[in-house]
Amino acid sequence: MLQVTIQEFAYQDKPILKGIDFVLNEGEQMAIIGESGCGKSTLLKLIYGLYDCDSGNIFWKNEQILGPKFHLIPGMSFMKYLAQDFDLMPYVTVGENVGKFLSNFYPEAKQKRIDELLELVDMFEYKHTKAKLLSGGQMQRVALAKVLAQEPEVLLLDEPFSHIDNFRKNALRRKIFAYLKNKRITTLVATHDSNDVLSFSDQVVVLKEGKIVVHTNPKELFQNPKNKYVASLFGDVNEIRIDGTIHLVYPHQLQVVSNSGLSVIIKNFFYKGSHYLYECSHKDSVIYFEDEKEHQIESELYLEIKK
Repeated sequence: MLQVTIQEFAYQDKPILKGIDFVLNEGEQMAIIGESGCGKSTLLKLIYGLYDCDSGNIFWKNEQILGPKFHLIPGMSFMKYLAQDFDLMPYVTVGENVGKFLSNFYPEAKQKRIDELLELVDMFEYKHTKAKLLSGGQMQRVALAKVLAQEPEVLLLDEPFSHIDNFRKNALRRKIFAYLKNKRITTLVATHDSNDVLSFSDQVVVLKEGKIVVHTNPKELFQNPKNKYVASLFGDVNEIRIDGTIHLVYPHQLQVVSNSGLSVIIKNFFYKGSHYLYECSHKDSVIYFEDEKEHQIESELYLEIKK
């Protein structure tokens, strides 16, 4: 069990994190989301022990996680942290990068482990290629294999799929999170990508200005967002007043009807493949909705919230 309690953490005099308190069970996956600069990366570094948590405590099972004041080499041996800079050795091969921390005592077992991980991240064909010759997305996949090599008890990932091509990202994400579940590796992911949150996380923490504003499960977070800030982390969101109450409504939750109290004028639209996203004016506000049909700009439509 990972227990995190941070009353406050600051760089010099500027507080970055305040009132952080949560528990993550062994084998669970947590997503940490929020706008840029809200403290996601700092939180991961504190949990790993790269910074000293002077105002609070962090425990994995019964062991307290301590920072540079207590460790000559910061970081905990039972954890791995994948930063956004990948930390690869550019002048050695992909295989050598992945096997950097694996024992040489059983060379055949080491090579088998390297091959297994390169297959996992679809990089086996680049095993003998020097890291400096890879693209950013390829480097990120190798970095993922590298942090998985020793099967850490806790894995901290900072935007782990941000450089990977969209056509490859979904399949890779499914394979990685399934692997982590199977190995019961407790995982925290700092991310901007809602797909990391909704499909794979057991818990979600939403940060704003260094504070936890919501801590819940993905389904509850998406279906009942606390406020517009939380809802907007999953894309466009509308604020619609019905009977004096403001409702937060995603574009896919609106449908075109023959008549209603919500009339809009189409100002723009965007083709999304399976549907169109429409940008409309409604009184002094902007409304977004999705529809499979193509409607003309400046046409008037009536919308209602799907039941």
